[in-house]
Parts: sequence; C-alpha cells; structure tokens
Amino acid sequence: MSERKEPNLSIQPINDAHDHHATVEFHDTGDSERPPAGGEGINFRYIVAAVRSNLKLIGVTVAGVFALTILITLLQTPRYTALASIQINNQSDRVLKQQDDTAADTAAADTERFLKTQVEILHSRSLALRVAQKLDLINSPRLYVAQGVRVPVAGTPDNTVEQRVVGLLRDNLEVTLPRDSRVVSLAYVSNDPKLSADISNAYVNEFIKSDLQRKFSSSAYARDFLANQLTETKQRLEESERDLNGYSREAGLIHMAATNDSSVNQNGAPSVTTSTLLQLNQAANDAKSKRIAIESRWNAISSGSLLSASEIVSNAAITQLLIQKAQLESALAEDRARHLSDYPTVRSKLDQLESVNHQIQYAANSIRSAIKNEYTAASSTERDLLAQVSLMKAETMSEQDRSVRYGLLAREVDTNRQVYDGLLQRFKELNASAGISISNITVVDGALVPLRPSAPAPLKNLAVGLIVGMVLAILVVAIKDQFDDSIRIPEDVESKLGLALLGVIPKHAKGDPTSELDDPKSAIAEAYNSLCGSLLYSTRNGLPQTLLVTSAQPSEGKTTTSTAIGRGLARMGKSVILFDADLRRPTLHRAIDYDNARGLSSLLVTQDSVLSVVHEGAMHNLSIVTSGPIPPSPTELLSSPRMKAILDEARQNFDVVIIDSPPVLGLADAPLLSALVDGVVFVVEADRSRRGSLRGALRRLRAMRPVILGATLTKFDPLRSGNRYSSYYGYEYYQYSYKAEGG
Repeated sequence: MSERKEPNLSIQPINDAHDHHATVEFHDTGDSERPPAGGEGINFRYIVAAVRSNLKLIGVTVAGVFALTILITLLQTPRYTALASIQINNQSDRVLKQQDDTAADTAAADTERFLKTQVEILHSRSLALRVAQKLDLINSPRLYVAQGVRVPVAGTPDNTVEQRVVGLLRDNLEVTLPRDSRVVSLAYVSNDPKLSADISNAYVNEFIKSDLQRKFSSSAYARDFLANQLTETKQRLEESERDLNGYSREAGLIHMAATNDSSVNQNGAPSVTTSTLLQLNQAANDAKSKRIAIESRWNAISSGSLLSASEIVSNAAITQLLIQKAQLESALAEDRARHLSDYPTVRSKLDQLESVNHQIQYAANSIRSAIKNEYTAASSTERDLLAQVSLMKAETMSEQDRSVRYGLLAREVDTNRQVYDGLLQRFKELNASAGISISNITVVDGALVPLRPSAPAPLKNLAVGLIVGMVLAILVVAIKDQFDDSIRIPEDVESKLGLALLGVIPKHAKGDPTSELDDPKSAIAEAYNSLCGSLLYSTRNGLPQTLLVTSAQPSEGKTTTSTAIGRGLARMGKSVILFDADLRRPTLHRAIDYDNARGLSSLLVTQDSVLSVVHEGAMHNLSIVTSGPIPPSPTELLSSPRMKAILDEARQNFDVVIIDSPPVLGLADAPLLSALVDGVVFVVEADRSRRGSLRGALRRLRAMRPVILGATLTKFDPLRSGNRYSSYYGYEYYQYSYKAEGG
C-alpha cells in the first residue's frame, strides 16, 4: 500500500485533445495564493456564503420580528412625557457672611459624586412619597388610570396602597444627568399628559423644598447642640471661677485687674504683693539715683575752695554779693588813690567790703550745709527703701509658691471662658441665619403639558424591530451553523473536516452533470480533469493504484466522481478498471446503460476471473465492473478474503483500480473497503444540510486507518457563494472560454 504524499501545490497539464488548458490544483501547502482557511481571523467569504445559503431563514426571521414590531406598535397605548430641568450647584448663594453652607459644601473634585448623590435623592422613596402626598395620589385613582394599572380594591391596607403609588412614581420617572453638566432633566411618562406635567413639576418643587428642609433641620440640630453645649460650658465656667476665688481667699492672694504693665503675673492679673514690690523697687531705684546725684554735688563742693564750686558760683545771691564786692573794691581803690588809709571814706568802704565778704562766706557755708543735709537724707531714704524691698522680695517668693495652683485654676477659668465665648458667638450667628434659607437648586425649565405622545414612536420601533430581527437572524444562522457541518465554500473542507481539497466540481444548471463529461470544454469536465491532476501527486509515489470513492450520504456525486476520474485517467493513457461496489443500491450500470446480470457480486461468490465480468467503457482504456445481482448480505461478501483477491487480480491487469463504494453512514461496506485500497477520495456535496454526518463518517473511516487522500467538493455554486469564488476557482475562466468560442 502506498504511503500518502504530503499535500502540495502543483500545476498539472491535462493530456487530452484539449491540453491547451492548464489547471492549477490547490493542496494544503500554506501558499500565499491559497484562500485563507477558517480560523485565521474573520473569514468574511465564509460569512457571505453562510448568509447566502440561509437567505430564506434570514428573511423569514427578519420579517417575523418586523411584523411583530408593527403589531406591538399598533397595540401600544399612547404615552406622554413631560420634561422639566433643574440646575444643581455645589453651593448656595450667601446672604450673611457667616451663613452656613449646609446644602452642598462639596469640593471641586467631588462634584460628580455630589451630582450623582442628588440624582439618587430624586429617585428616593421619600421624595416620591412627598409628591404623592402633594398631589393627593394615594387616595385618588388618577395615577392608576394614567399608568394603565388596576385600581386597588376597597379594603387594601394603606401601607400597601402607599407603596404601590410610590412604586409607580419611581418606575415611570426618568432622571438624566448629562456628562460635564449640572442641569438635570426630570421626565415623567404616563397616559395622561396633564398628570405627567403635574408630577414632573411636583417633583421639582418637592425636591427644592426637601433640600431647604434638610438645611433647616441641620441648622436646628446645630442650634440645639450649641445651646446644650453653652449650658454645660457655662456651668463649668462658674465652677472654675468659684474654685479660683475660694483658693485665693484661702491662700490670701489678692489679684488686681490685668494691665499692660510688665508687673502682671503668668495669669495676666498682678497680685497686691507683687505690685507693692514693684513700686518699692522702683522707689528704691529712684532714691539710689537721687543719692548718687547729691553725692556727686557734695563731693564737688566739699573739696577745694567754696567759691570755686559751681553750686556756689551759680547761686544768684552769691553772684549779687560778688558784684557788690567788686564795686566796693573799685571804689576803695579810687579813694585810696586820693586819700590816706584812715580817711573816713576809705575806712567806711573797708567796713562795707568786710561786711560783703562775711555775707559771701556765710551764704557759701549755708549752701554747703544744705547739700550735706540733702545727701544725708537721700542716703537714709535709700537704705530704708532697700530694706523694704528685701522684705517684699521674701513675701513675693512665698506668694509665688502659693500661686502655682492659683495659676492652674486661673488657666482653667480662661479656657472655659474662651470656649463659652466661641460657642456663644456661633450660637448668635446660627440664630441670625436660621430664618434665611436659599437653595442651591434652581429651576431651568418647568414641565409643560405635552402635545404629542412620546410613545409609541413608529419609525423608531420599526428601526429597532429591523435591527433586532437582523441580530436574531444572525444568531439563528450562527447557532444553526454551529450544529451543522455543511460545506458551503471550499475552505470549509479543510477548516471543518481537516482534509485536503482535491477538487471543486461546479453545479450543473440542469442537475445532471453526466452529459457535461463528454464535452471536454465544459466547466464540469475541466473540474474533473483538475481532480485527476491532483490525484497524480496525491501521494509520495504519485497516483495510488487502488482508489476508493465514497461519501457520507447518498446522492452526493460519488458515482459521477468515480466515473469522471476513470474517464480522465483513461484519457491520460492509463488502463483503468471501475468497480461498482454498492451492492445495495447500484447505479453505475444505469448511468452507462450496461447489463447488470453479472458483476462484482458474481465474482465474490465464485472463483471467476475479473476479466470475465468486465464491460468495456465508452472510451479506450476504461473497463467497468457493475455491481451484479444484489446479494442478501453485502457486508459479508465485501469483508471476505475473496474481495482482497479480486483487487489483487485487478492490480495485476490494470494501472488504476477505482471502487465506487456505498455511503459511509449506516453501512459497514465503505470502511471495510477503505482498508483494502491505497487511497480514499471523500466526496462532499456543497451546501447540503447535515448535522454531524460528515464528521461521523470520517470518524468511521479513520477507525480503519485508511489513507484518505482528500475531499472533492461537488455541486458547488460559485455564484451563490460570492463573485470572488467564481473568479478564484476558475468559473469565470470557463465562462469566458465558452463565450469566446461561441462568439
């Protein structure tokens, strides 16, 4: 048995009277000229072929959905949509500088989250309940009629009715928040246009009211909280002040009001002792300064001549006496110049001069005595003040020890007072802004009563129905394709079956390709010639000597294919014998109009020679063995050793042995025969509805480990599978040849 040759790409001329035509055979080589196999990305040609083969199913599905859409549209009750729009800001406007933003104190980065929160509030159950109460929808059948639902029967619990009304409001409200916008659209849909507008406007108004109420409630809570805190803080302040005063009385500490002087202690209020110490210390410093100044004057006047001291010279009385003395000395000098010493005027002036000198000396001594007394008094005062300062220092140090706890108590008082003042100020601000409520929500457009229904929209519904129908049709085709192994295009042979493509046989317009085989220029004849060329290189050693032609199901073209292969090889000069091994429903003898009295079944039950039952074919080198009489048990005959002997005899007398076998499915004949031949040609009818039959047939064949050369696609319609296939597989070339020769 010959080994199977690796698939390749070859160009094989057909050696007949019309060998000017060359055909190109495509095998599994991965060549770039080859059409892409399934699984390499999206195979659009396969999709087109699948759509073309299911046009009727697609049309019925789309038409059904389209008709259903029209019916639903006609049966729908008109619905009216009332649209209102509001603008939601992060913060509301401020009337008071201290007004609190309780509505939407949101950072810029959280704006989107804040707006989504507001949308959730619009969808909330509490807001729907406010709207229902505002329009009195709970006790009225108006909403039920507008929504086309049944009115609750009498005696229904109030909670159930309320929940049902709230549910209707929430289910029919549409809130839309556009991207990068603060304007929110509220649309309510019902059968009543007036009610739709009323509910939309009620939603807007109640949303704003609820926002203001939340602000007021938040402010009231803050005021109540601050009032309680004020009361507690006031009590703590009073207790701390009582503790401070009690300790001051117990410790004997007296503090004056705080001043800006540096004499204040760490608590801001100076004590009496500290103030006294500071005053005495200041007086001692002043006395010391005064004593030093007077001491300097005394030292200056006590050393040297009295009349040389500045204190005496600068004295007005002494200055006057010195002037008088100078005048007397001048007058005395004049008298002495004229008179003797004992002259009366001279003596008188001498007495006056002596009296003036005595007065000057007395005045100078008096000034010196006064300065000395002043120096003595200043020294005494300084000593007394320094003694008092020393005493007060000791008293102050003792008082500071007692002021440690006083400082702690005083700081506690200050802290409580600051907390109390802050709370009191905040409480006043809240009271001032409590009555001022400004919402951060503004109405952009109120809802108007709609004049036209928003639903049904016939054009929109029809477009949606068309799209849904197409999608559904695609899904149906896709699901059908998943469970169907039909071969629609040549690439499916490899992608679905895993077989090499030996040839593609076009579909004949009249349905009977036998007559076309006699015309070597016909598309079918050329296609079978191409198949024969592929078989010449189908194995490593070339053309297999024994070939089995089979298919999964009947009527796929295996008899025509086996006959065409035999005719093509016979034209090449090879001696060919064709066996009809279908011992159940033989057709070869009818196709060639031969007598079927003796055939393969006759050989299987006798030891006759193969040549005794051979019929010469319509052309030279082609011999045919029909099936012969139908036996009762064909499988037993075909599985007997006699069948192998018949094939061995045929090999010795002919170059090629071709067996036209029964279909694979349901019968054991073809798998048994496949184990006896050198190669199997699997015939597949294009675009035939199957449900796993091909794969099942191949599994049965492969169980016998045969050499499956490849598959031949028969009855292929290139035009139905797309124009690209008609040109790719040579269909247009054949058509061109016919027209050229005819014209």
